[in-house]
Amino acid sequence: MTGRRADRSRPESPDAPRQTAHIPVLVDTVLAALAPRDDAVYVDATFGGGGYSVALLAAARCRVFGIDRDPEAVRHGRDLAKCLGGRLTIIQGRFGEMLHLLAPVIAEPIAGITFDLGVSSAQLDAPERGFSFRSDGPLDMRMSREGPSAADLMVSLSERQLAQLIRDFGEERFAGRVARAITAALRCRPIRRTIDLAEIVRAAVPTSEPGQDPATRTFQALRIAVNDELGELDRGLVAAEQLLMPGGRLAAVSFHSLEDRRVKQFLQWRSEGAPRASRHAPCPVRTPAPSFKLLGRRAIRPDAAEIARNPRARSARLRAAERSAAPAWPAAFASPDRGRRGQGA
Repeated sequence: MTGRRADRSRPESPDAPRQTAHIPVLVDTVLAALAPRDDAVYVDATFGGGGYSVALLAAARCRVFGIDRDPEAVRHGRDLAKCLGGRLTIIQGRFGEMLHLLAPVIAEPIAGITFDLGVSSAQLDAPERGFSFRSDGPLDMRMSREGPSAADLMVSLSERQLAQLIRDFGEERFAGRVARAITAALRCRPIRRTIDLAEIVRAAVPTSEPGQDPATRTFQALRIAVNDELGELDRGLVAAEQLLMPGGRLAAVSFHSLEDRRVKQFLQWRSEGAPRASRHAPCPVRTPAPSFKLLGRRAIRPDAAEIARNPRARSARLRAAERSAAPAWPAAFASPDRGRRGQGA
Protein backbone atom coordinates (compact mmCIF):
# COMPACT_ATOMS: atom_id res chain seq x y z
CA MET A 1 0.00 0.00 0.00
CA THR A 2 1.46 3.33 -1.01
CA GLY A 3 1.79 6.40 1.18
CA ARG A 4 2.02 6.80 4.93
CA ARG A 5 -0.54 6.72 7.70
CA ALA A 6 -2.26 10.05 8.11
CA ASP A 7 -1.27 12.52 10.81
CA ARG A 8 -4.60 13.69 12.24
CA SER A 9 -2.93 16.63 13.98
CA ARG A 10 -2.22 18.44 10.69
CA PRO A 11 -3.74 21.88 10.19
CA GLU A 12 -6.75 21.97 7.90
CA SER A 13 -5.88 22.52 4.24
CA PRO A 14 -7.94 24.66 1.83
CA ASP A 15 -9.43 21.53 0.28
CA ALA A 16 -10.17 19.79 3.57
CA PRO A 17 -13.62 18.16 3.55
CA ARG A 18 -16.47 20.06 5.17
CA GLN A 19 -18.74 18.33 7.64
CA THR A 20 -22.02 17.06 6.19
CA ALA A 21 -25.45 17.01 7.84
CA HIS A 22 -25.45 13.20 7.59
CA ILE A 23 -24.52 11.36 10.80
CA PRO A 24 -22.58 8.25 9.74
CA VAL A 25 -23.05 5.21 11.96
CA LEU A 26 -20.01 3.60 13.61
CA VAL A 27 -17.77 6.00 11.70
CA ASP A 28 -14.80 5.72 14.08
CA THR A 29 -14.97 1.94 13.96
CA VAL A 30 -15.22 1.97 10.16
CA LEU A 31 -12.13 4.20 9.99
CA ALA A 32 -10.28 1.89 12.36
CA ALA A 33 -11.14 -1.07 10.14
CA LEU A 34 -10.15 0.65 6.88
CA ALA A 35 -7.02 2.29 8.36
CA PRO A 36 -6.93 5.10 5.76
CA ARG A 37 -3.48 6.10 4.50
CA ASP A 38 -2.10 8.94 2.44
CA ASP A 39 -2.01 8.47 -1.34
CA ALA A 40 -4.32 5.44 -1.20
CA VAL A 41 -7.65 4.98 -3.03
CA TYR A 42 -10.90 4.11 -1.26
CA VAL A 43 -14.43 3.36 -2.46
CA ASP A 44 -17.54 4.48 -0.59
CA ALA A 45 -19.91 2.04 -2.29
CA THR A 46 -23.05 3.58 -0.74
CA PHE A 47 -22.27 7.31 -0.77
CA GLY A 48 -25.65 8.52 0.53
CA GLY A 49 -25.06 11.68 2.57
CA GLY A 50 -21.31 11.37 2.22
CA GLY A 51 -20.50 10.80 5.89
CA TYR A 52 -17.98 8.00 5.39
CA SER A 53 -16.36 9.72 2.40
CA VAL A 54 -15.86 12.93 4.38
CA ALA A 55 -14.42 10.96 7.31
CA LEU A 56 -11.96 9.10 5.06
CA LEU A 57 -10.83 12.32 3.38
CA ALA A 58 -10.35 13.99 6.76
CA ALA A 59 -8.34 11.06 8.12
CA ALA A 60 -5.78 10.89 5.30
CA ARG A 61 -4.67 12.64 2.11
CA CYS A 62 -6.34 9.92 0.10
CA ARG A 63 -8.80 9.80 -2.78
CA VAL A 64 -12.37 8.51 -2.52
CA PHE A 65 -14.73 7.28 -5.22
CA GLY A 66 -18.34 7.44 -4.06
CA ILE A 67 -21.04 5.34 -5.73
CA ASP A 68 -24.79 5.81 -5.40
CA ARG A 69 -27.82 4.95 -7.50
CA ASP A 70 -29.94 7.76 -6.03
CA PRO A 71 -29.83 10.85 -8.32
CA GLU A 72 -30.30 13.16 -5.33
CA ALA A 73 -27.33 11.65 -3.47
CA VAL A 74 -25.25 12.00 -6.64
CA ARG A 75 -26.17 15.69 -7.01
CA HIS A 76 -25.26 16.34 -3.38
CA GLY A 77 -21.99 14.44 -3.77
CA ARG A 78 -20.94 16.31 -6.87
CA ASP A 79 -21.58 19.63 -5.14
CA LEU A 80 -19.44 18.45 -2.24
CA ALA A 81 -16.70 17.22 -4.59
CA LYS A 82 -16.26 20.72 -6.05
CA CYS A 83 -14.74 21.84 -2.72
CA LEU A 84 -12.27 18.97 -2.46
CA GLY A 85 -9.71 19.58 -5.17
CA GLY A 86 -10.28 16.37 -7.09
CA ARG A 87 -10.02 14.07 -4.07
CA LEU A 88 -13.68 12.97 -4.26
CA THR A 89 -15.25 11.52 -7.40
CA ILE A 90 -18.95 10.64 -7.53
CA ILE A 91 -20.30 7.91 -9.81
CA GLN A 92 -23.98 7.21 -10.39
CA GLY A 93 -24.87 3.53 -10.47
CA ARG A 94 -25.41 0.38 -8.45
CA PHE A 95 -22.56 -0.82 -6.27
CA GLY A 96 -23.13 -4.35 -7.55
CA GLU A 97 -21.72 -3.03 -10.84
CA MET A 98 -18.56 -1.60 -9.26
CA LEU A 99 -16.24 -3.50 -11.56
CA HIS A 100 -17.69 -1.82 -14.65
CA LEU A 101 -18.26 1.57 -12.99
CA LEU A 102 -14.72 1.89 -11.65
CA ALA A 103 -12.75 0.36 -14.52
CA PRO A 104 -12.71 3.56 -16.66
CA VAL A 105 -11.74 5.88 -13.78
CA ILE A 106 -9.35 4.01 -11.46
CA ALA A 107 -5.97 2.63 -12.50
CA GLU A 108 -4.51 2.33 -8.98
CA PRO A 109 -5.10 -0.56 -6.58
CA ILE A 110 -8.00 -0.06 -4.15
CA ALA A 111 -7.04 -0.01 -0.48
CA GLY A 112 -10.50 -0.09 1.05
CA ILE A 113 -14.22 -0.39 0.33
CA THR A 114 -17.05 0.48 2.68
CA PHE A 115 -20.76 -0.37 2.53
CA ASP A 116 -23.48 1.38 4.53
CA LEU A 117 -26.40 -0.84 3.60
CA GLY A 118 -30.11 -0.17 3.35
CA VAL A 119 -32.07 3.05 3.15
CA SER A 120 -30.41 6.36 4.02
CA SER A 121 -31.63 8.91 6.55
CA ALA A 122 -32.19 11.42 3.74
CA GLN A 123 -34.45 8.95 1.93
CA LEU A 124 -36.39 8.11 5.09
CA ASP A 125 -36.86 11.76 5.99
CA ALA A 126 -38.27 12.73 2.56
CA PRO A 127 -42.01 11.86 2.50
CA GLU A 128 -42.10 12.19 -1.29
CA ARG A 129 -39.72 9.21 -1.60
CA GLY A 130 -42.26 6.89 0.03
CA PHE A 131 -39.85 4.94 2.27
CA SER A 132 -41.36 5.84 5.63
CA PHE A 133 -44.64 4.80 7.24
CA ARG A 134 -44.42 7.73 9.66
CA SER A 135 -45.51 10.40 7.16
CA ASP A 136 -47.80 10.53 4.16
CA GLY A 137 -46.29 10.24 0.71
CA PRO A 138 -46.54 8.30 -2.54
CA LEU A 139 -45.87 4.57 -2.10
CA ASP A 140 -42.67 4.67 -4.16
CA MET A 141 -39.49 3.35 -2.40
CA ARG A 142 -37.31 3.39 -5.54
CA MET A 143 -33.73 4.35 -4.69
CA SER A 144 -32.84 5.02 -8.32
CA ARG A 145 -36.21 6.60 -9.26
CA GLU A 146 -36.44 3.97 -12.01
CA GLY A 147 -38.53 0.83 -12.50
CA PRO A 148 -41.71 -0.33 -10.75
CA SER A 149 -42.63 1.36 -7.46
CA ALA A 150 -43.79 -0.40 -4.30
CA ALA A 151 -47.39 0.35 -5.31
CA ASP A 152 -46.77 -1.25 -8.71
CA LEU A 153 -45.15 -4.29 -7.12
CA MET A 154 -48.06 -5.00 -4.79
CA VAL A 155 -50.64 -5.09 -7.58
CA SER A 156 -48.44 -7.43 -9.64
CA LEU A 157 -48.33 -10.16 -6.96
CA SER A 158 -50.86 -12.74 -5.87
CA GLU A 159 -51.79 -12.95 -2.20
CA ARG A 160 -49.55 -15.98 -1.82
CA GLN A 161 -46.59 -14.27 -3.51
CA LEU A 162 -47.06 -11.15 -1.42
CA ALA A 163 -47.13 -13.20 1.79
CA GLN A 164 -43.94 -14.98 0.79
CA LEU A 165 -42.21 -11.67 0.02
CA ILE A 166 -43.22 -10.15 3.38
CA ARG A 167 -42.17 -13.32 5.21
CA ASP A 168 -38.80 -13.65 3.45
CA PHE A 169 -37.72 -10.01 3.27
CA GLY A 170 -39.52 -8.61 6.32
CA GLU A 171 -39.25 -11.66 8.59
CA GLU A 172 -42.86 -10.88 9.51
CA ARG A 173 -44.54 -13.77 11.34
CA PHE A 174 -47.98 -12.41 10.46
CA ALA A 175 -47.14 -12.21 6.73
CA GLY A 176 -50.22 -14.20 5.74
CA ARG A 177 -52.54 -11.85 7.62
CA VAL A 178 -50.85 -8.78 6.16
CA ALA A 179 -50.97 -10.10 2.58
CA ARG A 180 -54.62 -11.04 3.00
CA ALA A 181 -55.48 -7.55 4.27
CA ILE A 182 -53.55 -5.82 1.48
CA THR A 183 -55.12 -8.00 -1.20
CA ALA A 184 -58.63 -7.39 0.18
CA ALA A 185 -58.01 -3.62 0.23
CA LEU A 186 -56.71 -3.68 -3.34
CA ARG A 187 -59.98 -5.23 -4.52
CA CYS A 188 -61.75 -2.06 -3.36
CA ARG A 189 -59.25 0.64 -4.33
CA PRO A 190 -55.61 1.23 -5.28
CA ILE A 191 -53.10 1.65 -2.43
CA ARG A 192 -50.92 4.56 -3.52
CA ARG A 193 -50.00 6.34 -0.27
CA THR A 194 -47.68 5.25 2.52
CA ILE A 195 -50.14 6.18 5.23
CA ASP A 196 -52.86 4.02 3.67
CA LEU A 197 -50.61 0.96 3.55
CA ALA A 198 -49.35 1.56 7.09
CA GLU A 199 -52.92 1.67 8.44
CA ILE A 200 -53.83 -1.57 6.65
CA VAL A 201 -50.79 -3.35 8.08
CA ARG A 202 -51.29 -2.01 11.59
CA ALA A 203 -54.86 -3.33 11.59
CA ALA A 204 -53.68 -6.75 10.40
CA VAL A 205 -50.78 -7.28 12.85
CA PRO A 206 -52.11 -8.27 16.29
CA THR A 207 -48.83 -7.68 18.14
CA SER A 208 -45.33 -6.39 17.44
CA GLU A 209 -42.02 -5.91 19.24
CA PRO A 210 -42.03 -3.20 21.93
CA GLY A 211 -41.12 0.15 20.42
CA GLN A 212 -41.53 -1.08 16.84
CA ASP A 213 -44.33 0.07 14.57
CA PRO A 214 -46.30 -2.92 13.20
CA ALA A 215 -45.74 -1.59 9.66
CA THR A 216 -41.93 -1.73 9.95
CA ARG A 217 -41.37 -5.23 8.60
CA THR A 218 -43.79 -4.94 5.67
CA PHE A 219 -42.26 -1.65 4.55
CA GLN A 220 -38.79 -3.20 4.82
CA ALA A 221 -39.85 -6.18 2.73
CA LEU A 222 -41.32 -4.07 -0.06
CA ARG A 223 -38.29 -1.76 -0.11
CA ILE A 224 -35.86 -4.67 -0.35
CA ALA A 225 -37.85 -6.23 -3.18
CA VAL A 226 -38.30 -2.98 -5.13
CA ASN A 227 -34.56 -2.28 -5.05
CA ASP A 228 -33.26 -5.89 -5.20
CA GLU A 229 -31.16 -5.02 -2.16
CA LEU A 230 -30.05 -8.54 -1.25
CA GLY A 231 -29.09 -9.43 -4.82
CA GLU A 232 -27.23 -6.14 -5.02
CA LEU A 233 -25.38 -6.96 -1.79
CA ASP A 234 -24.32 -10.38 -3.08
CA ARG A 235 -22.97 -8.81 -6.29
CA GLY A 236 -21.30 -6.00 -4.38
CA LEU A 237 -19.40 -8.34 -2.06
CA VAL A 238 -18.10 -10.37 -4.99
CA ALA A 239 -17.06 -7.17 -6.78
CA ALA A 240 -15.24 -5.93 -3.67
CA GLU A 241 -13.31 -9.20 -3.49
CA GLN A 242 -12.15 -8.72 -7.06
CA LEU A 243 -11.26 -5.04 -6.66
CA LEU A 244 -9.39 -4.94 -3.35
CA MET A 245 -5.61 -5.10 -3.36
CA PRO A 246 -3.79 -7.60 -1.07
CA GLY A 247 -4.02 -6.06 2.39
CA GLY A 248 -7.02 -3.96 1.35
CA ARG A 249 -9.88 -3.69 3.80
CA LEU A 250 -13.64 -4.24 3.51
CA ALA A 251 -16.04 -2.72 6.07
CA ALA A 252 -19.79 -3.38 5.85
CA VAL A 253 -22.41 -1.79 8.11
CA SER A 254 -25.82 -3.47 8.04
CA PHE A 255 -29.08 -2.66 9.81
CA HIS A 256 -31.12 -5.87 9.81
CA SER A 257 -30.47 -9.58 10.10
CA LEU A 258 -30.93 -10.39 6.39
CA GLU A 259 -28.08 -8.07 5.39
CA ASP A 260 -25.86 -8.99 8.32
CA ARG A 261 -26.32 -12.71 7.73
CA ARG A 262 -25.28 -12.38 4.09
CA VAL A 263 -22.16 -10.38 4.94
CA LYS A 264 -21.25 -12.77 7.75
CA GLN A 265 -21.66 -15.89 5.63
CA PHE A 266 -19.76 -14.43 2.68
CA LEU A 267 -16.77 -13.35 4.78
CA GLN A 268 -16.68 -16.58 6.80
CA TRP A 269 -16.87 -18.65 3.63
CA ARG A 270 -14.12 -16.62 1.96
CA SER A 271 -11.89 -16.70 5.04
CA GLU A 272 -12.03 -20.45 5.67
CA GLY A 273 -10.95 -21.98 2.37
CA ALA A 274 -11.01 -25.51 3.79
CA PRO A 275 -12.35 -28.73 2.22
CA ARG A 276 -16.09 -29.19 2.74
CA ALA A 277 -18.15 -32.33 2.57
CA SER A 278 -20.87 -32.46 -0.08
CA ARG A 279 -24.04 -34.52 -0.06
CA HIS A 280 -23.65 -34.97 -3.81
CA ALA A 281 -20.02 -36.08 -3.96
CA PRO A 282 -18.18 -38.90 -2.16
CA CYS A 283 -15.15 -36.64 -1.62
CA PRO A 284 -15.04 -33.20 0.00
CA VAL A 285 -15.29 -30.23 -2.32
CA ARG A 286 -12.06 -28.29 -2.09
CA THR A 287 -12.59 -24.58 -2.01
CA PRO A 288 -9.98 -22.07 -3.21
CA ALA A 289 -7.44 -20.47 -0.88
CA PRO A 290 -8.91 -17.92 1.55
CA SER A 291 -9.37 -14.54 -0.09
CA PHE A 292 -10.14 -12.69 3.16
CA LYS A 293 -8.97 -12.64 6.76
CA LEU A 294 -11.63 -11.66 9.29
CA LEU A 295 -10.91 -8.60 11.43
CA GLY A 296 -12.78 -10.03 14.41
CA ARG A 297 -15.19 -12.95 14.69
CA ARG A 298 -18.16 -10.95 15.95
CA ALA A 299 -20.05 -7.99 14.57
CA ILE A 300 -19.31 -4.64 16.24
CA ARG A 301 -22.31 -2.72 17.56
CA PRO A 302 -22.70 0.93 18.53
CA ASP A 303 -22.33 1.82 22.18
CA ALA A 304 -24.97 3.52 24.29
CA ALA A 305 -23.48 6.98 23.72
CA GLU A 306 -23.72 6.67 19.94
CA ILE A 307 -27.29 5.35 20.12
CA ALA A 308 -28.21 8.32 22.31
CA ARG A 309 -26.74 10.71 19.70
CA ASN A 310 -28.27 8.86 16.76
CA PRO A 311 -31.18 6.52 17.61
CA ARG A 312 -31.12 5.03 14.09
CA ALA A 313 -27.76 3.48 14.97
CA ARG A 314 -29.31 1.05 17.46
CA SER A 315 -29.62 -1.85 14.99
CA ALA A 316 -26.29 -1.29 13.19
CA ARG A 317 -23.71 -4.08 12.85
CA LEU A 318 -20.21 -3.73 11.41
CA ARG A 319 -18.21 -6.62 9.95
CA ALA A 320 -14.76 -6.13 8.47
CA ALA A 321 -12.11 -8.22 6.74
CA GLU A 322 -8.73 -7.85 5.06
CA ARG A 323 -8.04 -9.08 1.54
CA SER A 324 -5.40 -11.78 1.23
CA ALA A 325 -2.99 -12.24 -1.68
CA ALA A 326 -5.01 -15.23 -2.98
CA PRO A 327 -6.93 -14.81 -6.25
CA ALA A 328 -10.62 -13.94 -6.14
CA TRP A 329 -12.79 -17.04 -6.02
CA PRO A 330 -14.37 -18.38 -9.23
CA ALA A 331 -17.97 -17.53 -10.06
CA ALA A 332 -19.09 -21.04 -9.07
CA PHE A 333 -18.28 -20.10 -5.45
CA ALA A 334 -20.19 -16.82 -5.56
CA SER A 335 -22.10 -17.68 -2.37
CA PRO A 336 -21.70 -20.16 0.51
CA ASP A 337 -24.79 -22.10 -0.58
CA ARG A 338 -23.52 -22.58 -4.12
CA GLY A 339 -20.08 -23.59 -2.92
CA ARG A 340 -21.46 -26.07 -0.40
CA ARG A 341 -23.54 -27.71 -3.12
CA GLY A 342 -20.27 -28.49 -4.86
CA GLN A 343 -20.75 -26.40 -7.96
CA GLY A 344 -17.55 -25.64 -9.77
CA ALA A 345 -15.59 -28.31 -7.92
